[in-house]
Amino acid sequence: MKVRVTITLKAGVLDPQGKAIEGALRGLGFAGIDGARQGKIVDLTLAETDKDKARATVADMCEKLLANTVIENYDIAILG
Repeated sequence: MKVRVTITLKAGVLDPQGKAIEGALRGLGFAGIDGARQGKIVDLTLAETDKDKARATVADMCEKLLANTVIENYDIAILG
């Protein structure tokens, strides 16, 4: 089963990479940028076939390793 985890900074947490992206886009002439936030994606392939079990396992992975839950949120998408 393929699973995608999207990890982003929580609202209110400073995002210097997002600010750098925003500034670079403006420098390239893209107008109307009102903010940019940067995150990361982790794609996993699991041997599990039960979607609920896969989601629970990946949530456990996020809580223990993949995301710093003090400053980051994560979203789990089952891709198939």
